[in-house]
Amino acid sequence: MFAHQDIWRAIDKLAASRGLSVSGLARRAGLDPTTFNKSKRVTRDGKARWPSTESVSKVLQCVEAPISEFASFLDGSGGTPRRLPLIALGDVREGGGVNAKGLPSGASQDQFAWPHIEDPHGFAVEVTDAHLAPHYRSGDLIVVSPREQPRRGDRVLLKTRAGEVMAMQIARTAADRVELHAFDGGTPRTFETADLAWMHRIVWV
Repeated sequence: MFAHQDIWRAIDKLAASRGLSVSGLARRAGLDPTTFNKSKRVTRDGKARWPSTESVSKVLQCVEAPISEFASFLDGSGGTPRRLPLIALGDVREGGGVNAKGLPSGASQDQFAWPHIEDPHGFAVEVTDAHLAPHYRSGDLIVVSPREQPRRGDRVLLKTRAGEVMAMQIARTAADRVELHAFDGGTPRTFETADLAWMHRIVWV
């Protein structure tokens, strides 16, 4: 059984795990931004007010969180958000924020809270322009794991030695080359691995 404050705390943790405020979480779910505000958690006469099951369902759906994750926040077992370096896509393209191997370099002023990554080199990329449209738009956040070996079917963020940054899906890999295609299919592109500066698996968007 859980108490009134437990479910509100779980909503707070869910928002933090996605790098959002509770108002940002509500807005993303298509709800009134004040739905989960502290002032909405009690009535004017001081009685406890519970969030509706519909509002909880909408936020879980919009952030693609399984009910088991929400339950872990209810019982206190949910992970503590890690602070990942947050790097602008434009900086990545221009060679800033990451080194030649695609690992975060220097002290990032911006950070993103996210609990579901064990890679100590994991970082978040903020899409700041239309470079990755239509799949990723300005304002989207992409979390990547340099440590995880990308496999067939994985979505990846990569940078070629020529300086081109792309988000694609792996169609096929070989010892000396990788075949990639756009998320919606299309003609595959083949790259020699020697022509790639780095290629990281996308673990969350």
